[in-house]
Amino acid sequence: MSHEAQDTQEPETPHLDFQNTTPYEDYVKADVLTHLQHTLSDDPGEMVFLVTTQVMELWFTVIVHEWETAAKALREDRVPVAIDALKRSVRELEALNASWKPLGQLTPAQFNSYRAALGEGSGFQSAMYRRMEFLLGDKSASMLVPHRGAPRVHAELEKALHEPSLYDEVVRLLARRGHDLPAAVLERDVSLRYEPSDAVEAAWAAVYSGDAGDEVARLGEALTDVGELVWRWRNDHLVATRRAMGSKMGTGGSAGVAWLEKRARKNVFPELWTARSHV
Repeated sequence: MSHEAQDTQEPETPHLDFQNTTPYEDYVKADVLTHLQHTLSDDPGEMVFLVTTQVMELWFTVIVHEWETAAKALREDRVPVAIDALKRSVRELEALNASWKPLGQLTPAQFNSYRAALGEGSGFQSAMYRRMEFLLGDKSASMLVPHRGAPRVHAELEKALHEPSLYDEVVRLLARRGHDLPAAVLERDVSLRYEPSDAVEAAWAAVYSGDAGDEVARLGEALTDVGELVWRWRNDHLVATRRAMGSKMGTGGSAGVAWLEKRARKNVFPELWTARSHV
């Protein structure tokens, strides 16, 4: 066939006739996703608030998956697999953080127009976000209490509480790679919040003083990218809340901006940041 004939040939028609739902629907469940929006006020702005919050929950879910994949890979000494999962999560965190853009310009009047519809609802009640925090090492048994009425969710959170965090697995890897870390760090109660250690800081300083191409150094940089974006998430949350409600009490009885300010001051993977002063 000549090139001229190929150029004039009509494109093939995609398969359009399916006996049941489309293969796309069977895989994505789009019909389910797009019918989960049940607004509770007459304000047209509530829809974007609700959808954005639901999208955030989906990003939490995939990020938890990536960090659990990374933690498992580190237990098995498969550092490149862990780095790949962390790098994927960086792109996902960027998308998650962009979710604040539709909400970041809310005025107090706009937010107040449907705030009452939230009732006692608050973002700190998100079980999937709590699993993210647990994986980062910010453990708290009290944060299981809001989920006692949801057995599956409560069981998943309880399991995550008592498992080593992603950062616990990183610290254990540092010890296996020859860094001198005390038993108090390696055998700590992993259901408690991770506290910074001078020995872990010294280990990271040693890593960063060595070969930048070393896989543990590359792991450190992937973790630093994650930590930076988590910090940005917290700050974007703080700014959006300040714009929408000032310093008023948050929904669900939280301290609102005051609580978010406290969270924004915390570094994720703390020794990765402080060690840089010693390199």
